[in-house]
Amino acid sequence: MNTTPQPDPRDRPARLTVGVVGAGRVGPVLAASLQLAGHRPVAVSAVSDASRRRAEQMLPDVPVVPPAAVLERSELVLLTVPDDALPDLVSGLAGTGAVRPGQLLVHTSGRYGAKVLDPALRAGALPLALHPAMTFTGTPVDVQRLAGCSFGVTAPEELRLAAEALVIEMGGEPEWIAEENRPLYHAALALGANHLVTLVAQSLELLRTAGVGAPDRMLGPLLGAALDNALRSGDAALTGPVARGDAGTVSAHVAELRKHAPQTVAGYLAMARATADRALAHGLLKPELAEDLLGVLANGTTGPHGPNLPENGEDR
Repeated sequence: MNTTPQPDPRDRPARLTVGVVGAGRVGPVLAASLQLAGHRPVAVSAVSDASRRRAEQMLPDVPVVPPAAVLERSELVLLTVPDDALPDLVSGLAGTGAVRPGQLLVHTSGRYGAKVLDPALRAGALPLALHPAMTFTGTPVDVQRLAGCSFGVTAPEELRLAAEALVIEMGGEPEWIAEENRPLYHAALALGANHLVTLVAQSLELLRTAGVGAPDRMLGPLLGAALDNALRSGDAALTGPVARGDAGTVSAHVAELRKHAPQTVAGYLAMARATADRALAHGLLKPELAEDLLGVLANGTTGPHGPNLPENGEDR
């Protein structure tokens, strides 16, 4: 159940015609969510067969037209294209006169704030950056996932209330991000979400190689608990051989990875070094155990004094 406070009806934007430029995984989902809030999708642009199918699934009966025609028909336009394509798209639309004064122009890039829309602003558009901090499948399940999802919001101060109201209408929770902080904000999300997928996929492959028949069922409860602990306690949730200073165990891990999955060694070592630094800084890793451990991480072998063994009774 979505417990997000709903805006006072007097503060809600008028019901708008909505267009989508770029029928990737995000745009049609946001348009469908806005439709549930009473807005009316009227046009979508899609190039590939996959994007056309996605538009048909998420926005049935909404015509697929070129980008300029989307802007012509829409009061609120969602620019949902890859980050690197956004600046040229905005410049092109503004340069051809497709942008109308008073038109709400929304992009969903995490990297950019509102300034990337400056060419459209000069043409009279109202620029909003609304980035949903969510991974998308491009299917109806995403509409439900927007409930309680945080959106990184950047807009001119006079448009702040309108931007936040649109986010709340989609079931999300607005989080104001300053223009100059957008790249750092986006890097933080990519570090957590995108790299997590890589780590989980590698863990699944290694467990299969080790003979585990249902690695997803094995990892699910473990990773769920680890994520919950990390969100609640931060670095205090660190555990495992690196945080304990078990240099011999880490050395054995590296040896096995070199044998069975050499492509994972660099990532393992890099994450282990970062974990060791954080554990040491927060007093979880004992300094006397850190030397051999850091030696293993530097060389991928056991430290100069051999593996360190925990004292009797030391907790895992």
